[in-house]
Amino acid sequence: MADELGDKTEAPTPRRRQEAREQGNIARSTDLTAAAVILGMLFMLQVKGGDLVNALRAVTEHVISREVLSDHDPRNISSLVVSLIGIIGPAMIPLLLGVALAAVLINLAQVGLVFNPKRLQPNLGALKPTKGLKRLFGKGKGSMQLVMNIAKLIVVSTVAYSAVHGRLEQIVLVAQLSVLQIFALASEIIFSIFLRLGVLLFVLAILDYFWQRYRTEHELKMTKQQVKDEMKKMEGDPLIKQRRRQIAMQRAMQRIKTAVPTADVIVTNPTEYAVALKYEDGFHAPRVVAKGRGYIAQKIRETAIEAGVPILERPPLARALWRLVEVGQEIPEQYYAAVAEILAYVYELSGKVKRAA
Repeated sequence: MADELGDKTEAPTPRRRQEAREQGNIARSTDLTAAAVILGMLFMLQVKGGDLVNALRAVTEHVISREVLSDHDPRNISSLVVSLIGIIGPAMIPLLLGVALAAVLINLAQVGLVFNPKRLQPNLGALKPTKGLKRLFGKGKGSMQLVMNIAKLIVVSTVAYSAVHGRLEQIVLVAQLSVLQIFALASEIIFSIFLRLGVLLFVLAILDYFWQRYRTEHELKMTKQQVKDEMKKMEGDPLIKQRRRQIAMQRAMQRIKTAVPTADVIVTNPTEYAVALKYEDGFHAPRVVAKGRGYIAQKIRETAIEAGVPILERPPLARALWRLVEVGQEIPEQYYAAVAEILAYVYELSGKVKRAA
């Protein structure tokens, strides 16, 4: 009982890792996904931003055109929306696909391909406000996560301010600029802010990912008693294992009773191994009709004595045949000479006239 309540000092077993993976308990950083999405979006804007600006310009010109402004029929609104989507859609599709691809790739890099239907089931317990407050202000990882989030907010705010600080004079004098100059300045500032935030979040997210891996590994650790219990489960029910051994023993004994009396010779170790050999016309070489070790070898010798089958001690040959040849198989060619010598000796003693291997 004390061991069950002991410290979790043992590394998690593969079965425990698999169960945790099936339950969705995998080291994963949501910040890493967010950072990858931001950087992917900025990259696609850098590549396809010109097409998007041209599409927005075309949409604006179409909306404020004389034809559209003079049309007051509500039934034409749907056709107007479709035409606007047709203008801006081709420019938005590469941007959305790039962001989606970045999110998918970063999640695959973190957790691999995992499908867990249980995670799709609604969990009404997660909607309790008290449970959320406990996660934020409770002891353990909830309070630690709150401190980390506050620290991230401070760092992110500082980096965002650094992107604006050098352009404060331009922002103050924005009223003196033209519309295109204001748009260009705003785009440059926003792009600079998001680029710095994306890089910063990516660095912080990598650190957070390794922290999540460490925490998950620590949570999955097991006590020595848990490891023993799991090994017992993996090995199966002891009663079932015992029943299987009994059935295997019964089959082996039945094979010994039927095969050993028909054998030509028993090759032994002398006590640890026993191999029953039989040569029949129509076969290229003698076959192993029964073999055993320990208790089974003893039963083979006893059955052979009762049936009057010769027993010869050949320790190296007995060990080799027991290890290499299954019951019903012919002996390998490298043992033809040794077995032929044994059979010739046995046939000479018994007065049989039979062609050896």
